[in-house]
Amino acid sequence: MSLRIFNTLSRAVSDFSSSEPGHVRMYVCGMTVYDLCHLGHARSMIAFDVVQRWLKASGYQVTYVRNVTDIDDKIIKRALDNGETIRHLTDRMIDALHQDADALGIERPQHEPRATDYVPQMLSMIGTLEQKGLAYRSGNGDMNYSVRKFAGYGKLSGKSLDELNAGERVAVETDKQDPLDFVLWKSAKPTEPEDVKWASPFGTGRPGWHIECSAMACELLGQTFDIHGGGADLQFPHHENEIAQSEGANGQTLARFWMHNGFINVDNEKMSKSLGNFFTIRDVLQAFDAETVRFFIVRSHYRSALNYSDVHLNDAKGALKRLYTALQTVPAADVKLDWTDPLAARFKAAMDEDFGTPEAVAVLFELAGEVNRSGSAERAGLLKALGGLLGLLQTDPTVYLQAGAGLDDAAIQTQIQARAGAKKAKNFAEADRIRNDLLAQGILLKDSAAGTTWESAP
Repeated sequence: MSLRIFNTLSRAVSDFSSSEPGHVRMYVCGMTVYDLCHLGHARSMIAFDVVQRWLKASGYQVTYVRNVTDIDDKIIKRALDNGETIRHLTDRMIDALHQDADALGIERPQHEPRATDYVPQMLSMIGTLEQKGLAYRSGNGDMNYSVRKFAGYGKLSGKSLDELNAGERVAVETDKQDPLDFVLWKSAKPTEPEDVKWASPFGTGRPGWHIECSAMACELLGQTFDIHGGGADLQFPHHENEIAQSEGANGQTLARFWMHNGFINVDNEKMSKSLGNFFTIRDVLQAFDAETVRFFIVRSHYRSALNYSDVHLNDAKGALKRLYTALQTVPAADVKLDWTDPLAARFKAAMDEDFGTPEAVAVLFELAGEVNRSGSAERAGLLKALGGLLGLLQTDPTVYLQAGAGLDDAAIQTQIQARAGAKKAKNFAEADRIRNDLLAQGILLKDSAAGTTWESAP
């Protein structure tokens, strides 16, 4: 069976093949780095981490690009509120993003472009759109995209222009020709700091959000690439606008497959900063080890809604512990994956059907049962190898299960880094709380001139 992927554009599961044999080019919209990442961000990062892992396991070379939005209204406001430069804020948040992603076992993409490094490419694309009559200069100095002049607008969201327009409020920017038009280049405001202003043929200013991804994706992956991914909330307007810009400028299909991961919900509402119902990755890692959090996300299908609660995470923790207990009881042999093995074949079939991780995880539990019954080191090796394709079960079982905490080294290091940050900020109460929480979980911290290390508490 060949790989099949649900394509948001066609609204169907279709056979996948790459445009260049053996090589998949994939772009995923990353974070706007004005604050710490929350669990919704973790879901997107983990979902596409699993995608690229399975593509590699299927024999593809993968060029994976996940961008960083490091210029945005929220970033400007947060930096001004904090009294720091834009670059200082975004550097801090990117470093925190990497710490959180590393703790969750998320492999780094091959390219992680920052929007501010691609302003020339954005200006070039805007110039092309203006020449083609798809962009216009408004009286307030902004460059806007003329949505009604792009024949394919609405094809990703499945809505007509009239349907989209009916849902629009009257445009605040009276210089727009149509409420649906969106900004490509924002004219500089006198109150904005100088480090968010660039000279351009359209006047001093900064890029709009949508043009950033179009320019970075096309520069790094070409005018047409295989997979474009992101959260379901980006389908409209962000991804719809990316299509309009890129295809309007280049005359080529932007992405052959569009993939969107589902939301994480709290009390049946999407987790988001705007609703104030979000939990940062670091919040969650203070209560649960990183692999439990990853397992909680991986065992649900990437397109489904996922309900967050301590009950669900505790259930995930217990389930993961059962898998590790099987591996502790029967040490795993090194095995080469044999896809003709019945359980390995079922795992592959599940993953080949739109990355069906729930069924793949069910295979892991069947294997754990076999390991417990047979004591076979080879079956334990298959369990570990298949788990590794999901980014699971690679920690030493005894280390994972020690002290009943399930905290792996990556999760502990995240807490050590958080404590160091608290001490640097002279928040000694928070630093003491982190130390005490770890001690309660059987982890003893030891400070020295060389840094902080840990060991199991006696």
